[in-house]
Amino acid sequence: MEKAVPFWEDLYRADDVMAFTVEPNKTVVEYERLLDKSANILEAGCGEGQNVLYLAKRGFRNIDAFDISEAGIAKLKRLCEINGVSVHAFVRDLAKYVFEKKYDLIMSFAALCFAEKDAWRKFIVNAKDNTNVGGIHIIHIFTDEVPASADIAPFAVGLAHDGELKELYNDCEILNFQSYVFEDEHPGVPKHMHSVNKIVARKSYLGH
Repeated sequence: MEKAVPFWEDLYRADDVMAFTVEPNKTVVEYERLLDKSANILEAGCGEGQNVLYLAKRGFRNIDAFDISEAGIAKLKRLCEINGVSVHAFVRDLAKYVFEKKYDLIMSFAALCFAEKDAWRKFIVNAKDNTNVGGIHIIHIFTDEVPASADIAPFAVGLAHDGELKELYNDCEILNFQSYVFEDEHPGVPKHMHSVNKIVARKSYLGH
């Protein structure tokens, strides 16, 4: 049987369309004020990179971003060149990611659930250990409150339970937590629903 390929892989190969959105996630825009332009930033599962491109255009200088998709990282590099900005973008499997430095912002949007649950939980624990005191995490993960939509069902192997993400940050200062359902659509994909947990958490002096 031929292995299923997610819809975004073809869209990552096209420069005239974005698989998801041109705009950065609104939470990044809201919380960038907490960061110095020299902050170390990491996005896990960056896809074609709309969030890191936004931050690079805003003058942030130390941005790392990885994704398991070679096409996604190649597109991000092309977009960086087109926009005259610098992002250290590289291909990596989240389950095999090893931290090499500490960060002031670690973010991930709708990506962690595509790794097995044990893998993304371990990533968050390691991410907290590799976050500077006062640094923040912005994490958005699909949950199983709503069944995975047809476009992601074969790949969403690690859907979170509602509230599971928040429990992993009980040693941090939670700046914002939301649990919600929203309607989504992508080029060539019918409208569908996702259930989500989103957290913004700051590593405190007493935290991990």
